[in-house]
Amino acid sequence: MASTRNSASPSIRLYSARLSMFGAKVQIAAIEKGITLEVVMVPFSQAQGYSPKDPEVVRINPKKQVPVLVHGDVEVFDSTQILEYLEDLKPEPALWLTGIHKRARARQLEHRSDEVYFPHVIKLMGLQDRLDDPQAVAALQGARDFYRYLEALLGAQDYMLGEFSNADIALYMAMVFGERMSAPLTAETPRLLAWRSRMSARASVRQVLRPMAEYLLYDGHGRPLPAFMAAMLHGD
Repeated sequence: MASTRNSASPSIRLYSARLSMFGAKVQIAAIEKGITLEVVMVPFSQAQGYSPKDPEVVRINPKKQVPVLVHGDVEVFDSTQILEYLEDLKPEPALWLTGIHKRARARQLEHRSDEVYFPHVIKLMGLQDRLDDPQAVAALQGARDFYRYLEALLGAQDYMLGEFSNADIALYMAMVFGERMSAPLTAETPRLLAWRSRMSARASVRQVLRPMAEYLLYDGHGRPLPAFMAAMLHGD
C-alpha cells in the first residue's frame, strides 16, 4: 500500500506511518468507501521515532504529526477531520451513519475512543517496565472500565451502534495498541471479543493491519505480536 514520491500521483494523498493508529483509521475508512489513496509512509523507526520529520507534514500540520491528507488545494490534518472530509467527498456508504442522532452517537463514540480510552494506552506506553506503578495501575483500570462500557453498549449487536461505522474503526485501532500495551481484552467481555473477531475479518482491516503486523513482528522491541494480529499473517 505504501508508495514512493516518484509514483504517479492520484488525486488524493495520505501521509501516514507504519505504526500510526490514526493514519490506519483513515486508510480503513477509505477502503470501505472505495476511495483510492496514494499512501506515503513517512520515515519512522522504533528506535528514533519520526526522524527526519517529513517536510510536507511539518508544513501542513502545526503539530507536525500524521495523518495529513492532500486533495488538490485542500490540506487536512487530524484523523477525525479527515474522516469527515472523506464522508463529504463520498457519502455512500455512510460511515458516520445516516440520521442526525445516529451520526451524533457515532461521532461521540469515535471521540471517546481517541480522547477517553486512548490516553490510558498512552500512559501505559511509558510504563511498560513498571506496570506496578500507581499510574500504570490506574491506566489499566481505566481501560478495563472502558471495555465494560463497550460490552454493555454492544449488547446483541454486531457493531457498536448496530451498523458498521467510523466509531468501530477508531475503537478497533485504538484497542490494537491497548492489546500491545498490557491492556488486553479478556473473557470478562465476550461480546467485545466477538466484535473484534468480526472487525478482524473485514477485508479493509486486514489490508491495513497486515503490514503493521509484519513490521511489529520484525521490529517490535521483542514484544510478542497479539495473537489476533499474528493470525492475519497466516491467513487465518
